[in-house]
Amino acid sequence: MTSKPEVDFIEGPAPTELQITDLVVGDGPEAVAGGVVDVHYVGVEFDTGEQFDASWDRGQSANFPLPQLIGAWQQGIPGMKVGGRRQLVCPPELAYGPAGGGHRLSGKTLIFVIDLLGVG
Repeated sequence: MTSKPEVDFIEGPAPTELQITDLVVGDGPEAVAGGVVDVHYVGVEFDTGEQFDASWDRGQSANFPLPQLIGAWQQGIPGMKVGGRRQLVCPPELAYGPAGGGHRLSGKTLIFVIDLLGVG
C-alpha cells in the first residue's frame, strides 16, 4: 500500500459490535495479540465520515505495542498479515468509551482503515 485510503461512508445505524473487514489480505508475518505493530491508518467518525486522525498526514507510520491501544485494535489487528489493509468499525466501548468519558471521541463509533507494515 503506497497511498492513503479513502474511507467509504457506511449507510445505516452504527454497529454495536466490532466489525472487521479485510480490504487487502497480506502475505507477510502475522500480527499477534500482545505484539508490536507498525501501521499506517486513517480514522473517521462513523456518523459524519469526518477524519479525526491519520498517520498518512504526518508522513510516517506509527509503531505501537498492541496492549496500549484501544480494545478494537487489540481485537481487530491480531491475525492480520503484513501487507494487508483492514477496516475496523468500532463501537464506543471498544474505542474511547461512553459519552462523557473525557476523550473528545468518547461515545462515538469510529472507523479505522489500517495498513499493517510490520510486526515486532
